[in-house]
Amino acid sequence: MEKILAFVDGSIYSHSVCDHAAWLAHKTNAAVEIVHVLGRREVSSQPTNLSGSIGLDAQTALLEELAELDAQKAKFAQKRGRVILDDAKARTSSAGITNITTRLRNGAIVDTVLELERDADVIVIGKRGEAADFDKLHLGSNLERVVRSCHRPVLVASRAFSPIEKFLIAFDGGSSARKTIEHIARSRTLVDLDCLLLTVGVAPAGSMKRLEEAAEQLREAKYHIETQVQAGQADIVISNKVESENFGLLVMGAYGHSRIRNLIIGSTTTEMIRSCKIPILLYRNS
Repeated sequence: MEKILAFVDGSIYSHSVCDHAAWLAHKTNAAVEIVHVLGRREVSSQPTNLSGSIGLDAQTALLEELAELDAQKAKFAQKRGRVILDDAKARTSSAGITNITTRLRNGAIVDTVLELERDADVIVIGKRGEAADFDKLHLGSNLERVVRSCHRPVLVASRAFSPIEKFLIAFDGGSSARKTIEHIARSRTLVDLDCLLLTVGVAPAGSMKRLEEAAEQLREAKYHIETQVQAGQADIVISNKVESENFGLLVMGAYGHSRIRNLIIGSTTTEMIRSCKIPILLYRNS
């Protein structure tokens, strides 16, 4: 049986993560495992340098008090984590999903994803975390690391779930894009939705051939596919197309270049996640 891993953190995106996971579960008959990760900052105090500031006896007493505070903080974080998981389970269950498990973990979210993804088919995560209300264009600090590190498709949930009737595949002919086409054709999860296969930029003969080959591969898998080539800057064209034609889901290859290259010329993946208000399903060539 397939499994969906849904990561929640108690932010405003947690309910959306549950709703998107439930949508996928309905389409695939998959089980849902909801995970909440307690980071280091949630279970311990900031390190304190006491050298030379107070006497030895006072240092010992203060360190004992800090240890007790850490224990109380960790206990509170555990309780809060259980409440977050219970709420997420209830939300997912209310959508008609019955095969739901929950897991509370300590550590780094990237390490947890790498450990748990082996038994999963897709990862669902929110675009932003607990500080989402403070900066609507700031991505969650862990999101890029999760997408770059894991070997499973990642569904980045939008702020709120809306019914999905059609989706857009951003296709540049690269290895990540071709892997995306292969996975979609094989899984057929989205086969009941209309699809636009879009290439942005000047398309030489080789690119047009790859575009048509990708479209034919999906048609053989019973997808209803249209193709389109449009000039312009990829992130701008795709964002405008998504908004003007009311696509409910964007599908694309993720981070096809190194971090160094992205620092120099920017990342289309990051810009799309930042600017698009719909969920994005990302595939890496790994």
